[in-house]
Order: sequence, then structure tokens, then C-alpha cells
Amino acid sequence: MTVRTTPATDLIVARPEGLYCPAGDFYIDPWRPVARAVITHAHSDHARWGHGHYLAHAHSAAILRRRLGQDIQLQTLRYGEIIDHHGVRLSLHPAGHVLGSSQVRLEVGGEVWVASGDYKLESDGTCPPFEAVRCHTFITESTFGLPIYRWPSQPELFRDINAWWQANAAQGRASVLYAYALGKAQRLLHGVDPAIGPIVCHGAVEPLNAVYRDLGVRLPPTVMATDASLDRASLSRSLVIAPPSAARSTWLRRFGPDLADAFASGWMQLRGTRRRRGVDRGFVVSDHADWPGLQTAIRATGAERVFVTHGSVPVMVRWLCEQGLQAQAFATEYGHEDDSEPGAPSDANPEANSEAHPDAHPDATPS
Repeated sequence: MTVRTTPATDLIVARPEGLYCPAGDFYIDPWRPVARAVITHAHSDHARWGHGHYLAHAHSAAILRRRLGQDIQLQTLRYGEIIDHHGVRLSLHPAGHVLGSSQVRLEVGGEVWVASGDYKLESDGTCPPFEAVRCHTFITESTFGLPIYRWPSQPELFRDINAWWQANAAQGRASVLYAYALGKAQRLLHGVDPAIGPIVCHGAVEPLNAVYRDLGVRLPPTVMATDASLDRASLSRSLVIAPPSAARSTWLRRFGPDLADAFASGWMQLRGTRRRRGVDRGFVVSDHADWPGLQTAIRATGAERVFVTHGSVPVMVRWLCEQGLQAQAFATEYGHEDDSEPGAPSDANPEANSEAHPDAHPDATPS
């Protein structure tokens, strides 16, 4: 595997600050402060504080301002809307990852590149589904780029989660489901059966629920743990959506000593991960493409060249080369989605926890 350098003819090249478009003089999801940044979505590994100007999808605006500061210089686009910047035709297209997540399409002189950011193919009802964009060169993630990773269908997933919650409620046990606050939590809320019992959300999750609702995403009624309507009986049959950092915290005590807990992550596909997480159950659910999804997405672009940014990079590059494509790697700093809810620029480098492998970052539990 070779790491691509910076040929002058490429629309996107690797620089220490991030992925750079020389023709347009801007970066895509840079990890160091730059003058102009195009942001694919609001997770903290892709949207960082300190840039002079931000460009993102309109549905990311509220979350970006909440996390990076109300005073950031932010320009927004709708999906498919085209702008011309220094001769580069730029547009955003659905990535299906979280609300507002976008692929960035660049075109100069008939040459088309697409930077995918993070994406998944199966529609979950909380954001527009992934749209394959035809291009000459495609920049893809590979978070779950191994053949072992194959996600259950949405109906199968929520059958299992609802059955688990129902069984716990019948025994008078609260069901605590750990899920990342932005995207994963709302996806789970959208799919569960609210008739089973009350749904309680952690303080890191509930403000993001409000953003989703404001943008028209259907979510069931939720309350905070301190809501006056909750009595002991209600708490004992509730579904609790909380970030992984809530595990083993004093916040959980209000749900009783006999609560049941589970973790929702693509890493639950790995044998032993649930045990290391110390939870009763693991549900295999990810906002990233699985192995078949990655293959399908890459083929659908028609790209002849593919760059792989993060995840199982060597395996994906090797597989792509075996398919006759020109495949190489971009070294990046992606893969650690933020699960905290920083409220000011001073929190621009918060403790992060994501679907980066849990064994690689066992202590990365956000506040």
C-alpha cells in the first residue's frame, strides 16, 4: 500500500492540516485550524473549532453552532445546491450517516472528485439516505472495512431491542442503552416502540433530540431523569438512552440497583467486546457502512481511483486493487467521534468516544 502525496493535478491532496483542495484553496474536515473548511458532518473528529470560515449542510448548522460557538462564520448549503468557488464547482450530497451528513462533490474542468466523510447505506428515517454520486475519484472511509462486519436489518435490530426492553420492564428493571449522543441515540429513539414504557434521555442526548425534532425528524416523547412525572414504577420500566460515559456513574443510581444495560455499536459484532464493556447485552448497530455497504457504495460511484481515509485501510486498499481500481491511502486523524456535548470553544478538544475500536481507546469515555 502506498500513501498518496500531492500531485499538482489532483483536486484533493493531503496536507498536515487535512485534506486540501488546491484549486479552491479550502480544506475538507481539517483537523488543524485553517482559513476555509468544508465540514461533512458535526461529529467532533470532522468538525473542529478554530477555522476562519465553515461551509456545511443547513441541517448541521444548529449542532455546529452549539458545539463550536454561536459566533462561528458559517455558510450553509442544501443538498444538490451548487456554488462556484475559485473555479471549483462544489455541492453537498446525502451521506446517510447523521443529520446533515454530506458527501462533498468537487468538479474542475470535467474532473469530478467526491469526499464521502462518514456514511452508511441503509436508510434509518432520521436523515436523508446515502446518495451514490458518480465521480472519477472517490475518497471513502473504512471504519468497518473487514468482511466480518455485516449489519442486521432495521426491522431485525428493533425487534431485538424492543423484546429486550419489554422483558426487562416485565421484571421491573430499567433498560439502559448506551449510545452516542449525536446520531446513534436519535436513530434508536426513532425505531423503538414507545408503547412499552417511558423513554428517559441523558442530558447529553436530550438537547440533540430537540435539534432533530426542530428539523422535522419524528422522535417519540422523551423526558429527563429529573422529570416530575416519573415515579419509581415508571423508572423501573423505562428505556434510558445515555452516552457510554454514563456507565458506572452516580447518575444511574436513580434507576435502581437491578437495572439491565446494553451497548449499541458496530463493535458488538466482535466476540468479547460486550464482556470488555461490562454490559448485559450488545446490539450490533452502526452509523457507518458495513463491509457489503462499503463495496456497494464504491462500485456505485463508478470511480477508477479510490482513496481510503481511516479504519481498516490496508485491507480495503488491497481489496480495491484486486478489483482493478487504483487504490491508495490518505493518512488522516478521523475516527474518534465526539460523544460529549462541549458548549464553548474552550472544549474544542474534549474527551472523545466513538466507534473507533473500544479496545484501542478503553478509557475514552466522554463527560
